[in-house]
Amino acid sequence: MPTDEHVPAAAAEAEPLDVLNTAAHSLLRQVPADVWCAVMLDPATLLDTGGLHEHGFPAEVMPRLFEIEHGEQIGVDNIRVLARRPTSSSLLSASTRGDLAQSVYFQDVLSPAGLADELRVALKADGHTWGLLVLCRAKRSTPFTAKDVERAQAISSPVATDLRRALLLKGIDDTEVPDAPGLVIASPEGRITYVSRIADYWLSQISERHRDPGASTTHTLTAVLSRARHSLSGQPVSARVHLSTGRWLTISAWPDAPAGEEAIIASLTPSRPASLTALVLNGYGLTPRERQIAQLVVLGRTYAEIANSLHIREQTVNDHMRKVFAKTGVGNRVELCTELFTRHHLPVITNPPLSTDGRLMTTRARR
Repeated sequence: MPTDEHVPAAAAEAEPLDVLNTAAHSLLRQVPADVWCAVMLDPATLLDTGGLHEHGFPAEVMPRLFEIEHGEQIGVDNIRVLARRPTSSSLLSASTRGDLAQSVYFQDVLSPAGLADELRVALKADGHTWGLLVLCRAKRSTPFTAKDVERAQAISSPVATDLRRALLLKGIDDTEVPDAPGLVIASPEGRITYVSRIADYWLSQISERHRDPGASTTHTLTAVLSRARHSLSGQPVSARVHLSTGRWLTISAWPDAPAGEEAIIASLTPSRPASLTALVLNGYGLTPRERQIAQLVVLGRTYAEIANSLHIREQTVNDHMRKVFAKTGVGNRVELCTELFTRHHLPVITNPPLSTDGRLMTTRARR
């Protein structure tokens, strides 16, 4: 699809799922698919953080899909492989040079679902992958073409830009919500054995749409649990998840052995402002150096201190910050801090109290 045919989703006003929905249907008009889905990804971990699955894969293949994608992380078109490529779109039949039988993903996911091929487009902007569109055709359908791959490639950057802006600029939390973390326990095979009341609340707020509205868990949690099962070091794996309320949630999971029995433990915790700073800065398309300097500014460092620590001239720091101010739409460093910790943590309230995670609380939430 030519870039100029992409219809922006008014990211400053649109919900993230609306951005994905608009992009997917724009592409599907020119590249039809029998099965398709669109997911948001944490750009740091590439774990799922929500998405559109109403027209996606049947439920019976999803556990194996997550195992391959996030646990084993294998395959020529695995999302982590695709994220590292200079191109953004891929066709499985082309990546396997026509030998689909060599692909575990094809054998264990596509073929059992009656699908013949898969076209992927990673939504990339400024070196970060914010989402993924997946289009599949059944064995009876016309095969994808090289032109289809080009059309998918063309939407990657503009849609990623829309999506990251929607993720970071949309949503005011005006409801009473818990501040406490939730707990989930799963078996080593990924079967959920315990969900705390607060965890159940957090899971209900994840922005996902499914074929089965009564799905017992979310693909987002399944992805994190799958990755944790394959954590060789036993260290937690995490994903930052944008909720339907506009808030951010951090899901962390790790292998453990409570009461002597092996299990996967997951905590669901409101994201702290500090953990979101880099994500917010990414949303404005800052370069790595601009992001680095802006984060030091937010930490209270002077331009002279930053120049000394980075071994560059103070004038260079000043030049970078001028570009940061222009990209974020602020006029000085004080406004930049306000931008990061006020616009993105619930604006429009005068002298509000803060919740335990630094969230600005509305009058309704305080009652």
